[in-house]
Amino acid sequence: MLYWALIFLLIALVSAVFGFGGIATTAASIAQILFIIALVLLLISLVVGFTRSKR
Repeated sequence: MLYWALIFLLIALVSAVFGFGGIATTAASIAQILFIIALVLLLISLVVGFTRSKR
């Protein structure tokens, strides 16, 4: 668990550098795309999980 906390800390520090450096709009658009992809994958996994559990 500590490993993941350190990974997320590094990601936060890198994104802060980009945000304060002027690449914020590009980073924000990439974050929006990744969020939408994550939502789609979540919905797909939920649908597959519900259909397999009913069999």
